[in-house]
Parts: sequence; structure tokens; C-alpha cells
Amino acid sequence: MIKQTVDNRFKNAFRHTLIPFLNILPILLGVLALASLFTEVIPPEVLAEALPKGSIFGPLLGALTGSVAVGHPITSYIIGGELKEAGVGFATIAAFLVSWVTVGVVQLPAEIAALGKRFALVRNALCFLSSIAIAYLAGWTMEIVG
Repeated sequence: MIKQTVDNRFKNAFRHTLIPFLNILPILLGVLALASLFTEVIPPEVLAEALPKGSIFGPLLGALTGSVAVGHPITSYIIGGELKEAGVGFATIAAFLVSWVTVGVVQLPAEIAALGKRFALVRNALCFLSSIAIAYLAGWTMEIVG
């Protein structure tokens, strides 16, 4: 009797999880394909040219660029190094990388479908603002440390 109840609960939970996942899967695959394409089309050299070298607005522009140029955390080390070699400021690089990993304009449709519109928009807005704050704090810290 108890085993049958557990089996029924498991089947119901599995069914209630699988159906929404299958509904979101086409959107998720499209977003992943678009993000991969975007990462391949825009090399770090183009990003380095687009980002300002010493402006106070660098972190804002870096966060805006990073929000659109979605990427994977593991490749952020490579892109961060390329941007540093190109002369982009540390705060700008920090804003770009933090927003690149945490904010996702490209993946917003999948996030809305999975988590809801309000949650996705609030999370992205908070992550965007946080990336700018983190960038200025990181730049300030690097000035102190040297």
C-alpha cells in the first residue's frame, strides 16, 4: 500500500516536471544556439575596440555590452585577458564580465518561459545594477591595492 502511494507520487511528480520541460525545450535550444552564434561572431578584439579605454562611463557601457553578449563563465578568463591586453580599464572589464555571466538579454525569452516575466525582469535588472556597482568597487579596490 505504501509502496504504491510512493510510486504514484513519483509518477505524478515526474509527469508534472516533464511536461513543462518539454514545452520550454524548443525555446531553450533556440537561445543556446543564438548565444553560441553570438559568441563566435563577435571576437574579443571587436569588443575591445567597442569598450572605452579610460572613461568613467566605461563600466556602464561594459555592463550594457555584457548584457547583450551572453557567454559562459569559463571563457570569461580568456576574454578578460584579451580586453586587458587591449588596454580596456579594469572596472570596464569587471562590469562586462559580471553582466556577461549574470544578465542575459539573449536568454530572456527562455527565462520568462521558465520562471515568469516578473521574476526574470527583476532578476536581470538587479544583476545589471549589481554588475555596475561591483565594477566600480573592483576598480576602486585595484587602485588602492595597486
